[in-house]
Amino acid sequence: MIRILLHAADPALLTPPVQAAAPDATVIGCDSYAALPGMVADLAPDIVFTIRFAGTPGFPAAALTGPKGPGWVSVGGSGVDHLGTWDAARTVVTNAAGVGADQMAEYVIGAALHFRLDVPGLIADRAAQHWRRDRVMRPLRGSVALIIGLGRTGQAVADRARAMGMQVIGVRNTPAPMDGIATVHPPSELPTLWPLADLVVVCTPLTPATRGLIGKGAIAAMKRDAVIVDVSRGEVIDGQALAAALKAGHLAGAALDVFETEPLPPGHPLWTAPRTLISPHCSSVFDGWELATIAMFCDNLRRHQRGEPLANIVQPSRGY
Repeated sequence: MIRILLHAADPALLTPPVQAAAPDATVIGCDSYAALPGMVADLAPDIVFTIRFAGTPGFPAAALTGPKGPGWVSVGGSGVDHLGTWDAARTVVTNAAGVGADQMAEYVIGAALHFRLDVPGLIADRAAQHWRRDRVMRPLRGSVALIIGLGRTGQAVADRARAMGMQVIGVRNTPAPMDGIATVHPPSELPTLWPLADLVVVCTPLTPATRGLIGKGAIAAMKRDAVIVDVSRGEVIDGQALAAALKAGHLAGAALDVFETEPLPPGHPLWTAPRTLISPHCSSVFDGWELATIAMFCDNLRRHQRGEPLANIVQPSRGY
């Protein structure tokens, strides 16, 4: 009989579908970071489904990927950087890549429209009862979207950007032609792409190669009226450099759902940087997302029971 440990803020919500997918399994819930190491040691689960529900600091990764951890760790999101490194010969890690892709793509387009249409200016004019006859809308149509990371989220963003009439160019580690994307480039060509983009969208996983990818030089190379949106990991962007650029009048806006430190600390310059949208790592959170991600796990669980290869296996050398 297999033992499955569900590590989530509300494991009781996730237990029924898992039990239905594996009627003979023992399914146990854990709703804290502190309790997880002890439960893994005592119960020796074969599988742990885990959600990073209380942020990265304090996440008990060693209990999951250490020598006494389960054989299979299923992450209920896309990012796995909070697990650190693991031995792929001992531990299989899968993720739920794509579970929030559509919602994140809507967030990106919503943020782009927010700045292109100058929604903050419209709100200020309304508050001042000021009728500006010189207002001109700036459409997305005809502008260029640069998408960094063309996984499921990046592709969902590309679909919507193209539907808005944007030209889409993209970056991925293994560039190859992709439907709906005008050109696909390796990361080494980013210095030539920054000046072309009206919208820069960060969808890449956090890896050693992407940490600090967008620093002071990259931001300075972007158009002064470009918009940047980050829905992947905060460590990809130098937040201090971004805040300084915004305060200096560079960039039309930045929409940030992720940060180097979460929650974003009081007093961080991004809180007071102009033309900034800040959200609490919620771009992929929608009503029912927990059941959507557990449904992906249950599909994989059925594969496991049938002896079939698991879907969404993460390679530790790549981080995705």
